[in-house]
Amino acid sequence: MSKLFDEIVSAHQLLRPQVRVTPLEHSLLLSQQLGCELYLKCDQLQHTGSFKFRGASNKLRLLSDEQRQRGVIAASSGNHGQAIALAGKQMGINVTVYAPESAAAIKLETISALGGEVVQIPGDGLNAELAGEKAAREQGKVYISPYNDAQVIAGQGTCGMEIVEQQPDLDAVFVAVGGGGYVAGIGTVLKRLSSKTQVIACWPQNATSMYSALEAGHIYPVEEQDTLSDGTAGGVEPGAITFPLCQQVIDRKVLVSEDEIKQAMRMIAASDRWIIEGAAGVALAAACKLAPEFQGKKVAVVLCGKNIVLEKYLQAVSHENVL
Repeated sequence: MSKLFDEIVSAHQLLRPQVRVTPLEHSLLLSQQLGCELYLKCDQLQHTGSFKFRGASNKLRLLSDEQRQRGVIAASSGNHGQAIALAGKQMGINVTVYAPESAAAIKLETISALGGEVVQIPGDGLNAELAGEKAAREQGKVYISPYNDAQVIAGQGTCGMEIVEQQPDLDAVFVAVGGGGYVAGIGTVLKRLSSKTQVIACWPQNATSMYSALEAGHIYPVEEQDTLSDGTAGGVEPGAITFPLCQQVIDRKVLVSEDEIKQAMRMIAASDRWIIEGAAGVALAAACKLAPEFQGKKVAVVLCGKNIVLEKYLQAVSHENVL
């Protein structure tokens, strides 16, 4: 963790202004409703609409000249692909993104608009990842994992550096977890610079791959169901470097239902006028769930992104007129 922390500090210094410092905003209405001092880390305002641009930018920054010339390959159905495409465009690096055919058309169109070449693969996200890794090996290109890469994790950890600088005396930070790179980076910073702050990891009940691995003490295949939090869905690679990091930095684990995710998305639209994706709703839903334990204390909810298909968002918030 010491080496990772040093890499996060370096990324925090060297990625500006390419990577935005996103605001940590106090939510007056949510604080009143929940009885705690609640802050929103607005990473949905990062370039490409999610935190993924942090890790993508750091990874590409550290490539050799030869690697840059060859180009890179990633696999993604959305946020990671968009982030790699934009970072590549800014640095003059060709980017190819392997995506499942089931990915939302608007997300693939965005990747293309940002300069990325999209290759669609039959099947699910895992099939796209395997195809992308195979193509990278065959073509001699760097494959960029959305989470299983120390340099990507270091980039994500810059969010943690910002949180500590913006509000150094938080009692807890709530982070949604998929592959574990985001929480690993943020948690590494908090353990070093704000040890009193609890790192609370959050999952939808329908997609618990890393949660189940942490509970069991080892990574294994987990059957997941559809979830509004598609940004955290998907399995964890065997041997993923995020697994031991999550074991070290996570203080508490929370599961939330699909109804709780939807309610959180409605709440923040009403209170702070933010449209957020399901994964961001997971973190807020978990904070709502544990609010009775944090009365009068300072907590932050990390809003990891806003990239949600409009029809899906409207369906999620449809039963209340909050817009």
